[in-house]
Amino acid sequence: MKITVDTEKCVAAGQCVIEAEDVFDQREDDGVVILLQESPPAERLEAVKRAAELCPALAITVEED
Repeated sequence: MKITVDTEKCVAAGQCVIEAEDVFDQREDDGVVILLQESPPAERLEAVKRAAELCPALAITVEED
């Protein structure tokens, strides 16, 4: 899988971090998403997909292999 984030869309809600803290983090100054793993292991797919679905700004894109 490949993940991309659009930091311009991000509203710093933090739902992605709650769902997949090993894949996403937030900047301390404004809470905008930080992508920690562009291609996480396959066993994280469901958590990453949930994070993308829960994102209120639709700032996360998940491409499955």
